[in-house]
Amino acid sequence: MVTPKGLGRLRRGHPWVYRSDLGRHEGLEAGLIALVDGKGKGLGTALFSPHSEIRARWLAPPSASVDAAWWTAAVRAAAERRAGIADTGYRVAHAEGDGLPSLVVDRYGDIAVAQLLSAGLESVRGQVVDAIRAVLAPRGLLLRNDAAVRQLERLPRETTLSFGDVPERVPYTEGALTLDAAPWKGQKTGAYLDQRENHEVVGRLARGRCLDVFCYHGGFALQMLKGGAREVVALDSSTEALLVAEESARRNRLKGLVPVEANAFDWLREAAAGRERYDVVVLDPPAFAKDRRSVEGALAGYKELNIRALRLLARGGHLFTASCSYHVHRGDFFGMLTDAAADSGRRIQIVEIRGASPDHPEMITCPETGYLKAALLRAID
Repeated sequence: MVTPKGLGRLRRGHPWVYRSDLGRHEGLEAGLIALVDGKGKGLGTALFSPHSEIRARWLAPPSASVDAAWWTAAVRAAAERRAGIADTGYRVAHAEGDGLPSLVVDRYGDIAVAQLLSAGLESVRGQVVDAIRAVLAPRGLLLRNDAAVRQLERLPRETTLSFGDVPERVPYTEGALTLDAAPWKGQKTGAYLDQRENHEVVGRLARGRCLDVFCYHGGFALQMLKGGAREVVALDSSTEALLVAEESARRNRLKGLVPVEANAFDWLREAAAGRERYDVVVLDPPAFAKDRRSVEGALAGYKELNIRALRLLARGGHLFTASCSYHVHRGDFFGMLTDAAADSGRRIQIVEIRGASPDHPEMITCPETGYLKAALLRAID
């Protein structure tokens, strides 16, 4: 039974029912459950997780039978919403954003990588895998079930081959470039697909000397070289990530990539002190806020990075800056940018407010699906 508070959230379109919003449920095992209100009226089917603070995730109305055919139809509907995407690397299912709570499915050419992020979903793994197989017909499916959130569900963190063949590196296209995903050991499911369109937007602005901070496999850096940058400094703390970026530059016959292995905070401090200047700077750091308690510290870190980046901009230069910290809300992020611009001593325009690529849709009644916040800024002093 869902309490009035939980019922209000469901009626507003949010799919989560928290532990405190669910009546007595001791002894229930992970799986599908039927939700009802205080009068016993059916609310629909949900995924139940006995150990998570999010106890239930709404799936379907009472009239629907959530079986193997339902999962296939739901995955197919998500895939059809991506029918116009020309790139061969993109997200097929974006969890709550596609009405498939706790399920992520990414595609890299003929390879699929999925994440099952709740105990309720794990209980129907077989049907989910069969649905992915039926809809995408991939050569191989890898389950990247190593996300930290699985610990909250008391599930093992593991990476397993579900079927077929999945190599260590998988090529995929992004615009005019061919890039590499690392599905077994790379970030997320192997690449940052949420920045796919932002890579190309920044690439079209590129000129002269550019800087890509936290570059990972060089998604921004390579698009900037393709767009006409003379030189791009690609900065990351991972030797392996920089090697992948260099290999991709060679594959795409791009010259001017300057890989730098360093701590971003230290390097930016020295560059700003040395009065370095760049025509385009990209800041795409990892999530600094892992929980609500760390938001204040995360915002301080973001501000420090952005002040230094703004001071590195050449006259008329652009800064693309982002945060993927779910716990840092949009208002807090843009407030931080306002303070950073003021403290940088530069006159800064907002050119465009951006977010994740459209294959990572945000459900308007579930703000948690819109975790990526980004802005394109320009120095006009």
